[in-house]
Amino acid sequence: MDLERSPLALPFPEMPQIDGVTLRTARARYKNWDRADLTYAELAEGTAVAGVFTKSACPSSEVEMGREQVKSGHARALIVNAGNSNAFTGYRGREAVEQIMDQVAAHLGCESSQVFVSSTGVIGVPLPKNKAREGVAAVLGSEPVGWEEAANAIGTTDTFSKGAHASAIIGDTRVEIAAIIKGSGMIAPDMATMLGYIFTDAAVEPAFLQQLLSDANRSSFSCITVDSDTSTSDTVLAFATGKAGNAPLASFDDAGADAFAAALNDVCRRLAQLVVRDGEGASKLIEIAVTGAASDESAHKVALSIANSPLVKTAIAGEDANWGRVVMAVGKAGEPADRDKLSIGFGGTWAARDGLPVPDYDEAPVAQHLKGDEIGIEVDLGIGEGRAKVWTCDLTHGYISINADYRS
Repeated sequence: MDLERSPLALPFPEMPQIDGVTLRTARARYKNWDRADLTYAELAEGTAVAGVFTKSACPSSEVEMGREQVKSGHARALIVNAGNSNAFTGYRGREAVEQIMDQVAAHLGCESSQVFVSSTGVIGVPLPKNKAREGVAAVLGSEPVGWEEAANAIGTTDTFSKGAHASAIIGDTRVEIAAIIKGSGMIAPDMATMLGYIFTDAAVEPAFLQQLLSDANRSSFSCITVDSDTSTSDTVLAFATGKAGNAPLASFDDAGADAFAAALNDVCRRLAQLVVRDGEGASKLIEIAVTGAASDESAHKVALSIANSPLVKTAIAGEDANWGRVVMAVGKAGEPADRDKLSIGFGGTWAARDGLPVPDYDEAPVAQHLKGDEIGIEVDLGIGEGRAKVWTCDLTHGYISINADYRS
């Protein structure tokens, strides 16, 4: 399936090497394509790990095992398979994961539980163990690659490679964060919504790294949606090699912890928005800002109701300032709302205030705003102090074309 590059694509950034991380790729040929589809990250001894995973009740074996593995707090390697999610495959799927873990662990001389595995692609087809075995053998002997090559190798229907980086000062030490992510469809805010991998040379205690990642997730990966569908394989893992040599961070009481947390939050937010920019068939990035809600949680639910509405998303695709559809989405959210206090705007121009169309409303600036590729929808419920932002994309014929042809 040949996919055109998203019109919302951004160039891949220059990213620094992370001391203690070595990236390699290989061709396992999980699908009939001529590209690398197996990615390996070797991690220095003592690397801390944290993770967040899908809330799907039908997760892959990779997710089930990963949830247990992160409890140890340590990792030595990561393997990512693209083209086959290995989900809904029973004991055969688990055997394939265990085979990969054992094969890599034997190479590194570490415990199998320190080898993390992710898979993404078609659901319901067991990961072929022979291809996995040959792919792992090939990748272990391959030459190191850069971030962009690794980002390309973990993709499926992605149309551009996605990465982000940031730095922070801990004490007198500069630490770096570099991350890659894949995601384009089956994206819903029910935790991670994609496969994402964050690497830092900072020294961070595992429990604190988990706290930081979970916090960052709530304002980034859990605030995006493309199609309201939650994957069986969603995973975001953070690895901290400690090679920068800073005094290890164990809590927010430590010097530099706030700066590191801010850098991590920034990276996660940018990764999440990159996924929406590559939403299947997307032509517009939409930011939905809800204020005046009963609580932040309520605002979040209202924003998601708007973001997941096919009627709202198709209206934006058609550059139609149909604020009545936004009213509909607010009303169906099941959250506290008062029709007569509701205000709705587009791109900073209010179309309705306090439950009524704005007198002498001029749609011209709104129409001009909707012709752009970055759209803002503002909703003020007028009943409290709760606020939230989520990001989505429009819904076009391209989404149907990609997903009607996905397994071929």
